[in-house]
Amino acid sequence: MPNSRSKASKTSDKKRNTRGTDKRLSARTKKQIVSLPEHAQHIYKKTHDGAIEQYQDPEKRRGGKRQSAEEVAHKAAWAAMKRDYTKKGNKWVKKE
Repeated sequence: MPNSRSKASKTSDKKRNTRGTDKRLSARTKKQIVSLPEHAQHIYKKTHDGAIEQYQDPEKRRGGKRQSAEEVAHKAAWAAMKRDYTKKGNKWVKKE
């Protein structure tokens, strides 16, 4: 039975690891994301994925071509996560 997934979907899967974070992220950033609580990871991943799509066009990025869509997406995702979470010591906790 042939696979019904599109070629674009297969290509994007190759760029992603099993945790859903982009392989182009640094090892340090990946480690930070994995250390987040599950809900914070969900916020980060959903925002990151949406921002990657939204900021493909350099005209939509505040920094234009100076920043890649990946850089802008990471900043947006990290900011979204930090709206709901704060770091206390070595742990990220939900804001009250």
